[in-house]
Amino acid sequence: MRAFGRRQDTVAHAAPEAVPPPAAAAAVAAAILEEDLHGRPPVQPSADNRASLLRLRAQVMERVDPAVAAELPAPALRIQLEALVHEIADRERIEISGREQAQLAEELANDMVGYGPLEQLLRDDSISDIMVNGPGATFVEVAGRVHRADIRFRDAQQIATISQKIAATVGRRVDESSPLCDCRLPDGSRVNIVFPPLALDGPYVSIRKFSKKKHDFAAMVRFGSISDQVRQALEIAARCRLNVVISGGTGSGKTTMLNAMSQMIDHGERIVTIEDAAELQLQQPHVVRMETRHANLEGKGEITQRDLVRNALRMRPDRVIMGEVRGAEAFDMLQAMNTGHDGSLCTVHANTSRDALIRIENMVQMGPMNLPMRAIRVQIASAVDLIIQIERMRDGGRRVTQVSEVVGMEGDVITLNDIFTFQYAGDDASGKIHGRWDSPGMRPAFSERLAYFGLLDAWIRATQSSA
Repeated sequence: MRAFGRRQDTVAHAAPEAVPPPAAAAAVAAAILEEDLHGRPPVQPSADNRASLLRLRAQVMERVDPAVAAELPAPALRIQLEALVHEIADRERIEISGREQAQLAEELANDMVGYGPLEQLLRDDSISDIMVNGPGATFVEVAGRVHRADIRFRDAQQIATISQKIAATVGRRVDESSPLCDCRLPDGSRVNIVFPPLALDGPYVSIRKFSKKKHDFAAMVRFGSISDQVRQALEIAARCRLNVVISGGTGSGKTTMLNAMSQMIDHGERIVTIEDAAELQLQQPHVVRMETRHANLEGKGEITQRDLVRNALRMRPDRVIMGEVRGAEAFDMLQAMNTGHDGSLCTVHANTSRDALIRIENMVQMGPMNLPMRAIRVQIASAVDLIIQIERMRDGGRRVTQVSEVVGMEGDVITLNDIFTFQYAGDDASGKIHGRWDSPGMRPAFSERLAYFGLLDAWIRATQSSA
C-alpha cells in the first residue's frame, strides 16, 4: 500500500485476518460502489454512529501520505482506502458495514483527488446543471426539471475548499477579497462561484456541465428542438458564411446551437474562437482557441474579450466565433463581421430577435466610442445576416422559436423578416409541448450569397416546404 506512509509497518504486525487481501478488498469495494452508482441512495449514518465515523475518518487521514495519494489513479486510491478503513475499523471495534466502508473510502478519495460530494453528480450524464446553495442544499437539473440532490457537504468550509481547487486548476482565485469567479472544469464544464461576504449561506457554486454527447442538427431534430426544414436552412446558413447571432435566455441552448452550426464549417477555414470560459467543441483541424484572463492580485494583467477580438483580426482568421457577447466587445465583433470575416458567429442573451438587436445596440454604447444611434444600427444591419432565437420552455425542452433575417434599414429602424416561427399546438399526456415551424416562404435578402454558393434552390425548398 504505497499511498500510506506508515501503513506497511502496521500491516506487517497485524493479524492475517485483520486486513483482507488486496484483490478481495478491490472486489468488495468495486461491487459495493457499483451498486451505489446504479440507483441506491448513499448510506445515511445514525446519530450514534456519526461520531465513530468522524473518528474513523480522522484516523485514516493521519495514515495517508498526501503526496503519494495525489499521484495514484482514483480507482486505485479507493481500493487502498477501503482496505485501510477496514483495518482501522476492525482494530478500533467500530461497527460499520461493508457498504459504509466503501462509501467512506469513496468520500475520502473524492476529497483527496476529486471534488468531494460533487463527483457523483459530475459522473451522472443525465444531469445538465448543478447548483450548490449551501452545505445541505444542492439542486440539479435533469431533463429540464430541477430536483434536490441527495448529497450533503460536511460544512461550508468543504464547499470553499472544493471551489478554490476548481478555480486553481485554471489559474484563477476565489476568496473573500475576490468573491466572484467564472472558471471551468478540465472537461470544459462552466463554473460560477460566489464567496462570502456576498454569499450569505456559505459559498454558492453553479456548474453548467459540458455535455459529452456531440449535439448536431440531427440530434436536435430527434429532440424536437427544430424541424427538418429548419435544420436544412441552418445548415445552408452556416455553409454560405452568413453572419449569425444566436440569442436566448440562460440555459436555453445557445452554445449547443453554436457548436452544431460550427460543424458545417469547411475544414479548410481558419477559425479563431474567443470565450470568457472555454466550452466550444469545434471539430475542425484549424482552430485557434483563446480565453480571457482575469486581473491578478495587484489588479493588473486583465485581458478582456475586446482585447482578444482586436488581436484576432491580426491573426488572419476566416471566421471569428465568440462564445458570448456581453459588453463593449460587441462593437469589435460587428467590425469583424464587416471587414471580410463572413460566417462569424456569436451568442447574446435576449428574449426575442428584436430584443437581441436592442441588446447589441446597448452593448456597443457601453464602449468609449459615443457613436450616434443611427450609426450603430447601420453597422448592425450591415454586419448581421441571421438571428436564431432559442427558448427553454416550461416542459424543459429547448426549441428554436424564431429564425429571422436582418433585411436592412427603414428610416432609423432595423427591418427584420421572420423566416421560421414556432407555433404552439398543445401538450401531450406527458406534458411535452408540441408545435410546428411555419415559414412565409419568402426569398431572403441574402439570396445573392445563397446563389453564389449554389444553395439558393435548396434554401427555397427548405423554407417553402414548411410554408
